[in-house]
Amino acid sequence: MSSTTNMAAAGQKRLVIAGATGMVGGYVLRYALENPAVGSVTAIGRKKLGISHPKLKEVLHQDFADCSALADTLSGQDAAIFCLGTYTGSVSDAELRTITVDYTVEFARVLRLSSPDAAFSFLSGNGADPTGRSRIPYARYKGEAEKALLAAGFPRVYIFRPAYIYPVEPRKEPNFSYRFLRAIYPVFRALFPNQVVRADDLARAMVDVAARGTEKRQSLVLENRDIRAMLKIA
Repeated sequence: MSSTTNMAAAGQKRLVIAGATGMVGGYVLRYALENPAVGSVTAIGRKKLGISHPKLKEVLHQDFADCSALADTLSGQDAAIFCLGTYTGSVSDAELRTITVDYTVEFARVLRLSSPDAAFSFLSGNGADPTGRSRIPYARYKGEAEKALLAAGFPRVYIFRPAYIYPVEPRKEPNFSYRFLRAIYPVFRALFPNQVVRADDLARAMVDVAARGTEKRQSLVLENRDIRAMLKIA
């Protein structure tokens, strides 16, 4: 009997992660591998992770506009955590929409066909607008992706809308706004605690809700305040 079968028999969850090389996705991968409720982790991305772990299966996939080739990989999964994304200003508006909406919807389509009972956790963002009326492209596109996921038929959908995500570990910030917020983070956190969340804490919340599992159908939109409340309860 394989180790995967043993894990499944023990009631552990099979998790798939998209975007595990990103800031939040990296922590999601770390906590998923550490979580005893998770039996196996499949990480799907364009770049190699450079790590190995008994729980980990790594799948390289270059074109998220077409995820048909992932049908077998996505079969038999209990939950997906989707952290794939990019920053406003780092790509053109058309590419921002492609990455934010099209990649999410296509991945969800194949997952839904391959694992119809899987839960879906999505890294959205503060201000996401499913009505499409926002003047901010990022907010419109995240909202469009949210709306598609909630209508896709998954039994459980968890939409995470963090505000400012504190990187925790030093990195090259993508733009001036992020450099400024990192510089004033201690003051900003003290004045506006519900407008910040640490990247590792956000990842832990995303893994916990995906690994917890429940028989009831539910769709939750978790604002920054809700994410922080989850962490306090945990």
